Amino acid sequence: MTGRSLAGPMPRRTFLRRGAGAAGLVFAPLILPATVWGAEGPAPSGRVNVGLIGKGLMGSGHLRRLLGDPAFRVLAVCDADQVRLTDGKNQVEQHYADDTASGTYRGCAAHVDYRELIARPDIDAVVIVTPDHWHALQAVDAAKAGKDVYCEKPISMTVEEGRRVVEYTQRHQRVFQTGSQYRSITTIRQVCEFIRAGGLGRVKSVFTLFNSLASWIGGERFKPYARIVNADICGKSYVPLDFALPPEPVPEGLDWEMWVGPAPWRPYNSLYHINPAPGVVPWSFCDAFGVTSLTWHLAHSADVIQWALGMETSGPVEILHPADGQFPTLTCRYADGTLLHLVDHWGMVKDLYHAVPETARLAGNFGGLFVGERGWITTMTTGGPIEGGPEGLFEDLRLPSREVNVGANNHHANWLECIRTRRQPSNHEEIGHRSASLGHLANIACWTGRSLKWDPVAETFTDPPAANRLLRRAMRAPWRI
Repeated sequence: MTGRSLAGPMPRRTFLRRGAGAAGLVFAPLILPATVWGAEGPAPSGRVNVGLIGKGLMGSGHLRRLLGDPAFRVLAVCDADQVRLTDGKNQVEQHYADDTASGTYRGCAAHVDYRELIARPDIDAVVIVTPDHWHALQAVDAAKAGKDVYCEKPISMTVEEGRRVVEYTQRHQRVFQTGSQYRSITTIRQVCEFIRAGGLGRVKSVFTLFNSLASWIGGERFKPYARIVNADICGKSYVPLDFALPPEPVPEGLDWEMWVGPAPWRPYNSLYHINPAPGVVPWSFCDAFGVTSLTWHLAHSADVIQWALGMETSGPVEILHPADGQFPTLTCRYADGTLLHLVDHWGMVKDLYHAVPETARLAGNFGGLFVGERGWITTMTTGGPIEGGPEGLFEDLRLPSREVNVGANNHHANWLECIRTRRQPSNHEEIGHRSASLGHLANIACWTGRSLKWDPVAETFTDPPAANRLLRRAMRAPWRI
């Protein structure tokens, strides 16, 4: 096993070598009438012709969303796995066949190589739902090809990759939406706007989850590899690791060379990819393909938190490592003094930081807990209603309901409308980049085992400068941005 963990600083040689080379939900469709497009729509039919890149569990959800909205027309699907590719093609053609008099439809192309899909002149936009290591490269290539982009979070594996996505998106004047749907949930949006407008007074601290590998690699599917993975030791790591998993026969129909693509080469192992899928992002534990907590939920949480703080196109100025003794968990400090504490579980907010009453009910994910001069409030989903105190806050907030309805969002519809108007969507490329960057900075602090000072304007470390080598990593030839 090779890799790095929070338990100690990374060896200098590994630190320099890496520097030199260095899950979300899909919601029910929000249907727009055809009249929304008007005469200047992206196609004579008034529809956006779209291609889906990646047909795993998340991709399947996106495909249902696209097919459920008549403003989209799915013309192609792409996947390196023939099983998933064929299933996607059949799903599209069956859906559209149901709307034809003949009951047949053969208009969906199937591509193993995404470059063939984005080269098609009849496709206006793409939805990228591949593993993390593909996001930035496919987004940049799609922008170069003149396609608008919806890209799942996190949009990058490194800070430099994210900056390239921003640059190419803007250079080619593309509409880019990051797949952090939680910011588009009505209740979450209202709470964030309340905090941003000063409803809590000055925000002193925020808490969000930053999970280790423990529950992930301690799961049932890792048990056959227990001696290699060693969950008791490696489970303490907050960053992705690289395990020497044994090579296994590549399943028939899987183009493993294409699946690995720009990532460092790893022989096929079913822990990375298998049918049927064992869940979303099964590969995220491996530093070749994913970024652990950032992949699981932190990109969503960072988006919601930085938006509420008014920092969605910036970032912290310090990442404080617990080894320094200032705080018991990894902590980010923003220029105005606001502290973002990354915690293993919500009990730490009470037990370590004593930031809320013992009676406070804390549950959920994909958001944070904000503590300000006037009280505290949550922006989590999947854990029940919005919580906070004192009760007077909610009188000012005037929420129609504290319940968080994950289906009540307009994330895809917002992207769709912005394709028509050429305006920036709610979670555009700079926001997606800065949300991912927060997780990258946290990971770099873990890899180096020390606190860092960060310039969010120049996007460089001022202390230690050597950490800047971890802002990038080389892509496996022949892939490059």
